[in-house]
Amino acid sequence: MGGSAKLRTSPPLAIDLSNVSVRYRVPMEPVSTLKERVIRLAKGRRTIYREFSALDGVTLTVPRGQALGIIGRNGAGKSTLLKVISRIMRPIEGRVRVWGHVAPLIELGAGFHPELTGRENVFLYGAILGFSQGQMEEKFDRIADFSEIKEFIDAPVRTYSSGMKVRLGFAIASDVEPDVLVIDEVLSVGDEAFQEKCRGRMNSFRDRGATLLYVTHDLNGIGSLCDRAILLERGKILSEGGVGDVVSAYRSQISRPRSSTQAENSSTGLSG
Repeated sequence: MGGSAKLRTSPPLAIDLSNVSVRYRVPMEPVSTLKERVIRLAKGRRTIYREFSALDGVTLTVPRGQALGIIGRNGAGKSTLLKVISRIMRPIEGRVRVWGHVAPLIELGAGFHPELTGRENVFLYGAILGFSQGQMEEKFDRIADFSEIKEFIDAPVRTYSSGMKVRLGFAIASDVEPDVLVIDEVLSVGDEAFQEKCRGRMNSFRDRGATLLYVTHDLNGIGSLCDRAILLERGKILSEGGVGDVVSAYRSQISRPRSSTQAENSSTGLSG
C-alpha cells in the first residue's frame, strides 16, 4: 500500500456496553396487598424469591449520531436497558461507557415533584440534568411554548394529566441539547398532533449529529426515525441490524405464543 493511503476508521462511539447484566429478586408468590403481607408475617411464612434476569450479557455499541430503535415485547428488558445507559441503574456485571450528556425521558413524570409547579419543575429537572438556574431561565420560554401548556405552567404538576406531563418532560429533555436523547414509549400518551411535533424535533436532533435511543411499539413509524434497530427478548439481543430486518424478526416472533415463563417475566413489570 502506498504511504498516502488513508486508513478507514469507524465513527466515534456514543455508547459502548460489554456483557451487561441486571438481575432482580422477584417473589415466587407475589404479595399484592398490605393485609396479605401482615398475614404472611403473622403465620411466620417467609417470602421465597427467585432471580430474574432483566438484562443478560448484553453487548451493544452505538456510534455517535445514530438513531437506534429498540423493540420487543413487554418484559423484554427495554426500559432496563435505557436506565442502565442513562446511569439511573447500575448493572451487576459488565461495562457501560457513555460519552457526552444524556437526557432521559423514560418514565412518565420521572424527575418531576408533584407538589411543585410546572415552572418550578423545569428548573428542578434542569438541575438534575446538570444545568444552572441561569441556563434554564434562558431556555424556559422555549420549553413552555413547545409544551403547549403555558397557561398551566404555574399549577402543581399533580394536577396535570398524563399528556401534560409528557409534553413538559419532552420539551425539557429535547431542549437541553443533550449528546444522547433517551426516550421510552411515553410519547404514546400524547395526542397525535403533539407526537408528530415530537417526531419533527427528534429528526432535527438527529440531523445535528446527536444520538437517539427510542423504544417504541410503532413498527410502521420506526423506520422514518431510526436507521438501525435491535430486538430484545428475555434480556438478550435477539436481532440487530437494519430496521426492516429487525421489524420482520419481531413480527415473526410475536406470531408465536409466548412460553409460560416469558408471560410470568412480563407480568413482573420490572424488565421493561
